[in-house]
Formats: sequence, structure tokens, C-alpha cells
Amino acid sequence: MSLTPSDIGRIANLARLEISGAQSETMLAQLNGFFDIVEQMNAVDTTGVEPLAHPTAVIDHVSLRLRPDVASEPNDREANQKSAPAVERGLFLVPKVIE
Repeated sequence: MSLTPSDIGRIANLARLEISGAQSETMLAQLNGFFDIVEQMNAVDTTGVEPLAHPTAVIDHVSLRLRPDVASEPNDREANQKSAPAVERGLFLVPKVIE
């Protein structure tokens, strides 16, 4: 995928940015460079490669110091919601802000 100068102008317009011609050329080169890297990564054959849960999962000699995933704090929902002006079924009620 390769962007054109008109694409950069359209993106800048959508983002409400005013960019000069030099800035537009720099942005074009940077974005096209990014897309070139993405195309290179997509070209790599990854059939048979299983996804990793963590990037160091393939390194056997590295032990991660991860704490156990257990709840360490008590559930004080009622106490925390006592000062709220409106609560319903354990949720804070707020005024509607979008019509």
C-alpha cells in the first residue's frame, strides 16, 4: 500500500490539521515507510507458528517474576458507594450527557 500526496491532504483535512507542503512530503515518506515495514512483515510465512502468550515464552532460561492472579483487596462496593448521589444495582448513576 502506498499513499499519495492527495491522501496526505485528505488525512490532514479529516484530522483538522493544517500542514505545509514540506510537512506533507515528510509525512508521506514516513507513512509510506511504515506501510513498507508492514508489507515486509506480512510477507513472512508464519504457517505452523503458534501465537505466543508472552514474548519471552520462547526463552526457556528466563523466568518471569509474575505474581499470582488472586484478589488481594476485599470487595467494599457498598462502603465506596455510600457517598454517591445515585446508585442502582451496584453501579454509579450519572446524568445523561449525550442525547
